Amino acid sequence: MRKFLIVFVSVLLSVNLAFSQEAADSAAKKKNENWKLGGAASLNFSQVAFKNWGGGGEPSISGNMFFNAFANYAKDKTTWDNTLDLGYGMMRQGTKKTNVLFYKTDDKIDFASKYGRYAFKYWYYSALVGFKTQFADGYASITDSTRISTWMAPGYLNIALGMDFKPTFENHPNMTFSLLIAPLSGRMTFVLDSALSAQGAYGVEGATFDDNGVMLSPGKRFRPEFGGYVKAEFKIDFLKVFTYTTKLDLFSNYIVKPQNVDMNWENLLTIKLSNWFYANLNITLAYDDDIDIPIDTDGDGILDGTGKRLQFKELLGLGFTYKF
Repeated sequence: MRKFLIVFVSVLLSVNLAFSQEAADSAAKKKNENWKLGGAASLNFSQVAFKNWGGGGEPSISGNMFFNAFANYAKDKTTWDNTLDLGYGMMRQGTKKTNVLFYKTDDKIDFASKYGRYAFKYWYYSALVGFKTQFADGYASITDSTRISTWMAPGYLNIALGMDFKPTFENHPNMTFSLLIAPLSGRMTFVLDSALSAQGAYGVEGATFDDNGVMLSPGKRFRPEFGGYVKAEFKIDFLKVFTYTTKLDLFSNYIVKPQNVDMNWENLLTIKLSNWFYANLNITLAYDDDIDIPIDTDGDGILDGTGKRLQFKELLGLGFTYKF
């Protein structure tokens, strides 16, 4: 009888442990199902070489990389979307005999985190925090030695409160869209480089000097703005080889020139050529009312001044891409 009780208790304990482990595994699996993780990393190269070439030219080698990752959470009435976009590119032109020049062709750090709580239909009460800056120094041209940008010069921090429209596409599972409308938004511009802040770059208040050029007060390194913010994101996979992603950011300062809306519109088209080989086309359009662009009005190569302009950047690359 005693042995039977021991065996019976042992069986009960084993069954209880088995069910407990199964419940724990089920809970862990369900928890993991609430998260969607993924992204892509790409590395592209191009190279040009000359020897006894009658047409002339300078040898060059260039490369650029980008890294995109997302971590999105959804459970019941709560969503939490996180994205990180990194990009960097360099070009090396010339030889030792003709002076080797290094030049940056791409530089981007872009992080966004958006929390949402279900309101009605496809709408969510949402709060967003976004941060943008760059890795390294930037110059106006390949031969210029005057720095016009660097890490946290500029840097942007956005904090927005509003409503997020996130429809579902039952017939198109490979399509996602969201539209954040945030009438309460704050944007902070940082210019932590003392030389650039003294110039009043990127909209911060510049330094003041006396008649002899002696600095009376340094430039501000921080500029707060209050306004309205709109962020639209769209992604689609089609024909099994194409992926198109677009992001549009709009900001209007309620106090200073609200009609001059700042814009940043990024477009990325990825074409799968093989399991590891992809073609990537990245086009960015931007306008910032606080940034003055050098202007050559007559095309003679001599700058005639500065002004507000629509900015354009295009990157086309062929290389290795890993999706996860």
